[in-house]
Amino acid sequence: MITENLQLVEEKIRMACQRSGRRREDVTLIAVSKTKPVSDIQKAYAAGIRQFGENKVQELDQKIGQLPADIQWHLIGHLQRNKVKYIAGRVSLIHSVDSYRLAEEINIHAKKRNIRIPVLLEINAAGEESKFGVRPEEAAELVEEILPLDGVKIQGLMTVAPFVSNPEENREIFRAMKQLSVDIAGKNYDNVSMDTLSMGMTNDYEIAIEEGATMVRVGTGIFGERVYV
Repeated sequence: MITENLQLVEEKIRMACQRSGRRREDVTLIAVSKTKPVSDIQKAYAAGIRQFGENKVQELDQKIGQLPADIQWHLIGHLQRNKVKYIAGRVSLIHSVDSYRLAEEINIHAKKRNIRIPVLLEINAAGEESKFGVRPEEAAELVEEILPLDGVKIQGLMTVAPFVSNPEENREIFRAMKQLSVDIAGKNYDNVSMDTLSMGMTNDYEIAIEEGATMVRVGTGIFGERVYV
């Protein structure tokens, strides 16, 4: 089932790229494996997936040691400052930096390890009170605050769009996110890249790709409905 699901997701990504005049290689598929057993991740790995996303540090920590070392892990959920030490240097990208204080903590652990840790700024694009992230109009200010932290590398933006019955309803949000990344890139900050735009999930990743997503985070579409224990 996972292999068949991946084939379907891959075809949808390919078609969305074709519709928007983009190359397939410009979009990275992150298989969101939160709550899923290691055996499911192994099936996706066997099908060629190397990028996996987890929401919780504890779950990520447990899985890393049981799976191949060439997997690139993404921390896509809310990150508490006291959990940074468990993932610093172990994940390829932190998608959910939404405050200077969190970036400062990441910087402390990066300096201890003599590395730079790549991050995305989480944007609450729809202004939902239930979601984390800074408001779009605060993004540039947060970039400027984080700039002096030389252990942190800002690589772009991330958003979690509202769950809607019609994915088209999120098109304007994705379009605005793309424009925000262009606006920030236009400020030519040193050591800041806006190359990564992480947006779009199972429900709306095709629309997100059409509007410029470079990373899509697909869980249910690959692994089936989540199981919460």
